[in-house]
Amino acid sequence: MLEGEFADEHGRYPAGSYLRNPIGTAHAPRVGVQGATIFVKLHQFSPADTEQKAIDTRLGEWRPGLVEGLQVMPLHDFEGEHVALVRWAPHTRFQPHAHWGGEEILVLEGTFHDEHGAYPAGSWLRNPHQSRHAPFTGEDGALIYVKVGHLLPD
Repeated sequence: MLEGEFADEHGRYPAGSYLRNPIGTAHAPRVGVQGATIFVKLHQFSPADTEQKAIDTRLGEWRPGLVEGLQVMPLHDFEGEHVALVRWAPHTRFQPHAHWGGEEILVLEGTFHDEHGAYPAGSWLRNPHQSRHAPFTGEDGALIYVKVGHLLPD
């Protein structure tokens, strides 16, 4: 949930919520007068991945990242796929690395950078299996949603 609030028969989800419904889970979402902006990915889970989750990320636990200036909030893991929020402090650099199983990023706040470009809030990136980059942030830092390990070749 990026902006606003939506609800379904299971609860209410304010901006910042992470809702995960596995394949075959039915629900009837609705929004109020103010509307909502949501990020939806359909058909993205293994049929064996049946855990349903709802996390209010405004209240979630942040853990130290792999380098100074990074904080990570894990959201979901299953058979090599990992989903998390990553908060980047201003002027943070991460070492060059490859993505086993690829990576998808949605920039939620600030600007995320790598040697290929600058990606302001609202940008979506998809890096294929074994892609490489060296990400960093500038003055405004960044908050990103990231999913890795799900783009393995058949």
